Amino acid sequence: MADLATRARTLLDLHTAPEILTLANVWDVVSATVVAGTPGVRALATASHSIAATFGYEDGEHIPLKLHLGMVERIVKAVDVPVTMDFEAGYGDAGETARRAIAAGVVGGNLEDQLKPLDDAVAAVEAVLRAGRDAGIDFVLNARTDAFVKAGPDADRGEVLTEATRRGRAYLEAGAPVVFVPGVVTREEIAALVDALGPNKLTVISVPGASLPARELQALGVARVSTGPFTQRVALTALQDATAGFVAGGTLPESTRTLN
Repeated sequence: MADLATRARTLLDLHTAPEILTLANVWDVVSATVVAGTPGVRALATASHSIAATFGYEDGEHIPLKLHLGMVERIVKAVDVPVTMDFEAGYGDAGETARRAIAAGVVGGNLEDQLKPLDDAVAAVEAVLRAGRDAGIDFVLNARTDAFVKAGPDADRGEVLTEATRRGRAYLEAGAPVVFVPGVVTREEIAALVDALGPNKLTVISVPGASLPARELQALGVARVSTGPFTQRVALTALQDATAGFVAGGTLPESTRTLN
């Protein structure tokens, strides 16, 4: 458990370091070892959407938790860096899911609020943090609010920002070290959230063709940026493009490297 505690403390410290924490999400052992072996990588994050897709399930807790955790445990055992897991909305019992994740070697996790009543969402945050304390580690909860991802296209962005701030502050007050706000990509909205939550408290997702570069997010005071399911889509795009060229009469890309 001492090693687990060390990994947890390392992950927590990475969120407050001057350099932004960049996490390319992984979904199986080979993706995890490739990413972990890349210079500059200091921690790993799993992507629930990508793990579910690997086994043929839709996103949204359709994959059995035992199967999901089994893959995450394989990833943890294959690498030497801290691993944080996306356990969606907690599979009906956020505290118990966190306990099982910690038993698998996980030292941090994302928890969606799905815009549930705030009291219920805060209770789930507290349950996860309690599981970490019970295990003797500083579990790094990335408390997620879905205020932006669930906002309709015609929603007032100011009101959405206010709701994200209200929820984010509540999760920080409950003890979460950072707050995850997917769906926010503009410089103005990110700056407003950092101002409202504090520096090194906000985490975001990098959306291809829409998000700011990591160095600019760092300058704004963002603690962490991850890629979610987009890294798997990068891999699948490369696979499809290579296949299209091959079946059209060509060869596989000359730039292909031996990574497994």
